[in-house]
Amino acid sequence: MVNLREKPYCLTEEDINWIETTIAGMSDEEKVGQLFVNMVTSRKPEDLKYVVDHYHVGAIRYHNDAPEVIYEQNRVLQENTKIPLLIASNCEAGGNGGVAGGTAIATGAAVAASNDPSTAYESARIGAAESAAVGCNWNFAPVVDLLYNWRNTIVQCRAFNNDPDDVIAYSKEFFRGIKTQNMATCCKHFPGDGTEENDQHLIMGVNDMTCEEWDQTFGKVYKTLIDEGVMTIMAGHIALPQYSKKLCPGMKDEEILPATLSPELINGLLKEQLGFNGLVVTDASHMIGMFAAMPRREQLPRAIAAGCDMFLFFNDMEEDFGYMMDGYKNGIISKERMEDALRRILGIKASLKLHKLQKEGRLIPAKEGLSVIGCEEHKKIAARMADRYITLVKDTKHYLPISPEKQKRIKLVFIGGEGTVVAGKLKPDDSEEVKARLIKILEEKGFEVDAGNPEIKGKMEEVSAKYDLCLVVLNVAGFAQFNTMRVKWSLPITQPWYVSQLPTIFLSLNFTNHLIDVPMAKTYINAYVNSDEAISAAVDKMMGKSPFHGRFNENVFCGRWDTRI
Repeated sequence: MVNLREKPYCLTEEDINWIETTIAGMSDEEKVGQLFVNMVTSRKPEDLKYVVDHYHVGAIRYHNDAPEVIYEQNRVLQENTKIPLLIASNCEAGGNGGVAGGTAIATGAAVAASNDPSTAYESARIGAAESAAVGCNWNFAPVVDLLYNWRNTIVQCRAFNNDPDDVIAYSKEFFRGIKTQNMATCCKHFPGDGTEENDQHLIMGVNDMTCEEWDQTFGKVYKTLIDEGVMTIMAGHIALPQYSKKLCPGMKDEEILPATLSPELINGLLKEQLGFNGLVVTDASHMIGMFAAMPRREQLPRAIAAGCDMFLFFNDMEEDFGYMMDGYKNGIISKERMEDALRRILGIKASLKLHKLQKEGRLIPAKEGLSVIGCEEHKKIAARMADRYITLVKDTKHYLPISPEKQKRIKLVFIGGEGTVVAGKLKPDDSEEVKARLIKILEEKGFEVDAGNPEIKGKMEEVSAKYDLCLVVLNVAGFAQFNTMRVKWSLPITQPWYVSQLPTIFLSLNFTNHLIDVPMAKTYINAYVNSDEAISAAVDKMMGKSPFHGRFNENVFCGRWDTRI
C-alpha cells in the first residue's frame, strides 16, 4: 500500500487529511472518474464542462494547438472541476511536445549525442516552462528505454541510447529541469522498450531478456530513478515473459500479458520488488498492444487491478466509464485497490499543492506567461544545444567541408516520411515545410539549390556538368503505422544512383539508422531534429564553420560492414 509520507509525495498531515477527507466524500462515480486520463476531443466550453461534471476525470491530455487555444481549454477545465486536474504534456524534446510553436531542443538521441547531461536539463527545463505556461502540471517524459535493437522505430530517436549509466545520468538532469516548474515527473515505458523492432501501437511488445539481464539494465535504470524520487511511471504494452514466469511459476505462454494488464509486473516487480511508491499510468489504451489482449470490458478494470493507477484515454466515454464502474462493483477492482489508486492520484495532486492552488484561484498561471513559448532566449539555447549534438558519422571520401565557392550548385533530394500517429491522431508529414526552410537556409549561405524531380535521369555527363554536389536529406519520421520505418524511395529519380556521379552528402533529420538503406553513402550526418536551429547548425558544420561535436554508437552501422566504408 502507498505511503504518502515517503517519496515521491513527502506530504504533511494536513495534505494527507485533505486526501482522506476527499476520498471519504466521493461517490462511486467520482472515484471511478479519477482513474481516467481523458484525451480532449472537443474544446467547446460546454463539452469541457460536461466531461468534468459527468465523468469526473482525474487528468487530461490534448492534441497540440496554438498557445491561446490550449490555455483557454485548460482554464475552463480547471475552473469547472471539483478536484483539481493533472494536465499532461508530452515534452520529450522541448516545448514542442506541449504546445504548437513550442521550442524543440533535443530528442533523447540528440542528448546522448551531445554527451552532456546539461542538454537533457535544458530540454526538460524549456519543455516544462513552455507547457506550464498553458497550464500543464505533468510531463510524460523522459523515455528511459534502452535502444539495443537498431531496427526499433518507436523509440529510436526518443530514447537516449543503450547505456544504462548514460540513461540514468541524463534522466536525473531531465527531472531536475522539469522540477523548475510545479510539475510531476514521469518516465516510460516500463518494463522497457528497445530490445525488439515491434511497435506497441500495432502489436504487443515483448522484452525477451532474462531476469538477470533485465536487472542489470532496465531494472538498474528504474530502481535508480525510483530511489531518485520519480513521481509517476508509464507502463508500456510490453510483456516481460521471463520475469512473469519467475513471479508466477507455471505460467503458460498463452497467459503472458503486457505489463499494463500484468499484476506480477506492476504490483509484483515494479511496486513491491523495486519499491515504487508513486503513481502508475498506462500507455495509451487505444494501442493494439493492449486492445488486442482481451475484450475492452475486461481491459479497463483489469489494468487497475493489475496495479496501474490511471487509465490513459477513453475509447467511448460512456461505454468505458461503464466498464470501469462494472469492474469496481463486481470486485475485479477491490475496494482496497481503488482506495490505494485514489491515494496515489490525489497524493500527486497534493504534492503539487493543486488543492491549495485551487482554493487560491491559481491553478492556471497568468496569461502573460504565454510569451515564453518559442521565445528568442529559448531559440538561442536550442541553437547552442544543436551545436553540441550534430554528429558526423563518416566522411570516408572527404567531401567536407563544402562552400559556395567550390560547390555552389547543389542538387537536393529530399525524402520524407509517412506522418506520425500521436495519441490516435495522424500528424501529417511535415516534409514540404521542412524542405522550404532548408532551401532558405542554404540559399542564405550562398548556395544555389535545385530541388526538382525530373522524370528521367538524363545523360550522366550533363548531370555532372550541371551540379557540384548532391545533398540527400532524410526527414523520415513516424510510428504507429508500421512496425519499422525505413527510407521509402517514392520516385525512381530520387533513388541514390547519383552517388557514382556526384559527391553526395546524406543528412538525417530524425532517425539515426538510415545507413542500412544507404550504405553507399560516403558522408553521413545525423542531426536528430528538423528544427531551424538543428538544420542551420548542420549546414554550418558541413561548411567547416564549426566542428562536429556529436558522438554516435555502434547502432548507426546497423551491424553491417558495408555501412562503415
